[in-house]
Amino acid sequence: MLGKIFERFVEKSPVSVMARGLLERVLNPKTLNEVFERVADRQYTRDLLFSVVFDLMSQVVCGSHKSLHAAYQASAQEIGVSVTSLYNKVNGIETAISASLVRYSADAVTPIIEEMGGALPPLLPGYRVKILDGNCLEATEHRIRELRGTAAGPLPGKSLVVLDPSLKLMVDVFPCEDGYTQERALLEQVLPTVQAGDCWIEDRNFCTLKFLFGVVKRDAYFVVRQHQNMPWEPLERFKKVGRIDGATVSEQPIVVRDHEGNELRLRRIRIRLDKPTRDGDRDVFVLTNLPKKVNAKKIATLYRNRWKIETAFQELTQHLNSEINTLGYPKAALFAFCTALIAYNVMSVIMAALRCVHGADVAEQEVSGYYVADELSGVYQGMMIAIPEKHWQIFGRMEPREFADTLRVLASKVNLGRFKKHPRGPKKPQPKRTYDKNHPHVSTFRLIAARKS
Repeated sequence: MLGKIFERFVEKSPVSVMARGLLERVLNPKTLNEVFERVADRQYTRDLLFSVVFDLMSQVVCGSHKSLHAAYQASAQEIGVSVTSLYNKVNGIETAISASLVRYSADAVTPIIEEMGGALPPLLPGYRVKILDGNCLEATEHRIRELRGTAAGPLPGKSLVVLDPSLKLMVDVFPCEDGYTQERALLEQVLPTVQAGDCWIEDRNFCTLKFLFGVVKRDAYFVVRQHQNMPWEPLERFKKVGRIDGATVSEQPIVVRDHEGNELRLRRIRIRLDKPTRDGDRDVFVLTNLPKKVNAKKIATLYRNRWKIETAFQELTQHLNSEINTLGYPKAALFAFCTALIAYNVMSVIMAALRCVHGADVAEQEVSGYYVADELSGVYQGMMIAIPEKHWQIFGRMEPREFADTLRVLASKVNLGRFKKHPRGPKKPQPKRTYDKNHPHVSTFRLIAARKS
């Protein structure tokens, strides 16, 4: 299509070509700089374009370079500013810019997934399901002057993240620089984004009167685990509905009242687990305003799908460098995290293309995101050196259907055997460990030899 070298990458690493084509179409330098100029309040462009900063950070997030400094050093001559200028820029990137990029990336790739027909079956037909959860960034190194005198772990911030489980996209994020902020305090930012017909799935930390009443006011729905401090009154006793995998489901109608005396009639679902949770809970109570046509067993199953976003967070940590502990300034750490969310969305489009071509069951159950990310980190930089920038511009000029067809063609060339999952068996119980202060070390060689003898 674009020369022998390009064709070789198409044959040998089609997922890398897909990723680069998506970036050219969705997050090219012109688009990145336009988003920055539109959203930025205090920052401005002088000598260092925002698109350059994003490119460097994405290289670190995707594993092409170990650090931002290493990414800078590899392109220092082309960048044309000092590394100090780069870090000053990164440390001051406003959280509104980071969040806007995540929203933009989701909005931009959604039509691509839909054009390919790569969405997963909806969890609840007739509703757009959104899963909300919080993420606290891990403690950073003590590089900032104010941190050098404390042994405590410095928290650079936290976020609320919204996952669309059908598209497998991170569709929204609400970052906060204060690592001590309670997640509930960020709900006021979430409420204006609730749209009619949404169904929000949330853990008990988000079970507040203001949020629940606000969702209902916007003609939307929720499935939320009941917080123990939520005031409520029963209208009837529980009625057993049936069983789902590993649990018995019952339901009762209740009423809750806000501080102004307004009433809200809800359904309270009890999920009685055969085995208790890690916290020792045998009963899980879920509140919802979904209509009766959605039965209680379906609601219980919906809530149990909340783990999908926790799995996504785990993938961000294991497959991408979403939490770079050398970035101590909150804005920089949150920018890195949001860049990882964008990279996750790009990988979700690749997975959607694989589902279209190879089948949803095969792509979801057999393809490892870890090996896909490993392929990208190993091949991407070499591909960018071998293939000049101008050759990628064709992806930006394609019509939507043509671009979707191109992704499907590339997906058909992917050898799934290179990305095969290797699920581990059930964990074995850990034996009790002994410690002898007189012998703080052991010889591994001797222990193995003793076992063999």
